[in-house]
Amino acid sequence: MSISRRFFLKQAGAITLGFTGLQSIMVASGGFSSRFAAQPESGGYGPLKRDPDGIFDLPEGFRYTIISRHGETMDDGLRLPHRPDGMAAFPGSNGRTVLIRNHEVSAGADPEEGPFDGRPSNLLSQIPASSIYDPGRGTPALGGTTNLVYDTRRQEVISQHLSLAGTIRNCAGGPTPWNTWITCEETVQRADDRHEVDHGYVFEVTAHEEPRLVHPVPIKSMGRFNHEAVAVDPDSGVIYLTEDRGDGLLYRWIPNRPGDLLAGGRLQALVVRDHASMDTRNWGDGPDLVPGDRFEVTWMDLENIDAPDDDLRLRGFDQGATRFARGEGMWFGNGAVYFACTNGGDARKGQIWSYTPSPNEGTSREEEQPGVLELFVEPNDATVIENADNLTVSPWGDLIVCEDGSGEQYLVGVTPEGELYKFGRNAMNGSELAGATFSPDGSTLFFNIMSGLTLAVTGPWKSA
Repeated sequence: MSISRRFFLKQAGAITLGFTGLQSIMVASGGFSSRFAAQPESGGYGPLKRDPDGIFDLPEGFRYTIISRHGETMDDGLRLPHRPDGMAAFPGSNGRTVLIRNHEVSAGADPEEGPFDGRPSNLLSQIPASSIYDPGRGTPALGGTTNLVYDTRRQEVISQHLSLAGTIRNCAGGPTPWNTWITCEETVQRADDRHEVDHGYVFEVTAHEEPRLVHPVPIKSMGRFNHEAVAVDPDSGVIYLTEDRGDGLLYRWIPNRPGDLLAGGRLQALVVRDHASMDTRNWGDGPDLVPGDRFEVTWMDLENIDAPDDDLRLRGFDQGATRFARGEGMWFGNGAVYFACTNGGDARKGQIWSYTPSPNEGTSREEEQPGVLELFVEPNDATVIENADNLTVSPWGDLIVCEDGSGEQYLVGVTPEGELYKFGRNAMNGSELAGATFSPDGSTLFFNIMSGLTLAVTGPWKSA
């Protein structure tokens, strides 16, 4: 079972198609206008129908199935952890789908949120200590990832199990072209009287179907900071990383051997050329940016990347790196990297940026044709999209964006022409939506409600 490069590029290319259409509207209008909020259904599936069970509202003809719940016993005998977050879908054996799902369980969380408490004691004792990144001083760290195997033809769960153990606040991440998921710790928790080791790293998880744990090796050459998401360029093997801080940086990691994360690499931060220490947040502390603004960039090497004092972003900015507002969801597609800054923009409702790599990215010749950073989207209107976080793309090119705002939480669709529509609403509570991803066969949209549910949605999807 291995993901093909064709599948990876198909997914990535479709996401860019959605953004390209969105950009054309943004540049023409100078930003989102009220007409988009007034016509939210023009490119979508019609009005949302109230769910009689009070879980999730969807358009006519669509249905959801709750495929897993926090606390249920998995096939390995452990309990499904709480706070499901970032997620990706991979092709499995016999046409199945393998979901790799993060669990953003924090340091010091109630043991009820993790996979171990309340389980028969012999289950934990049978797990080798080497399979748990942080065994803890009494209780292991409670985050990690789970793999869920799903049959879209029968719309049923085959199995689910813990795949990475002993990490903390696994927030987002990103898929690789070689059939793995890079999961990110959104924390800089230090070793203390509860934790045996430092946290704040990224780990690699395979899309395996059998119940087992991957060997938890932190990829320390990618730095220690509040990691959020990653995107992999399948041509160069360069990996881009976001940082969920109000004053974070955008990073790239140049591998020593593309595809071999444990072989090490070099961590750098983006610098806007001729604008040292530029602030892109549009909070009044930097240039007044508008969608369509483009900048050539350089990249600076970073030192002391393990950053025991959590000061990597501060040192980088002082040395000329560019500042961003809470970098979160990220994806590579059609030669560009797109990433969301959740509370960037004048109204702090979010921005979406794009970065087009140099044809010579990561080599000594890249200054001949520098990479280009562009402000792609800045809505400044909560009725359009409020604080975009995770996002994915449908097989026909529409984006599906997860909101993480202050009020009701929606899945918002964006057509390639830039029309926006509400595709779904969390009718159960105000919990953040996360991890939206389509099955490889395009039949099923999966996503998480972070209060503890994973849902699968089917219906009359548009054609590609």
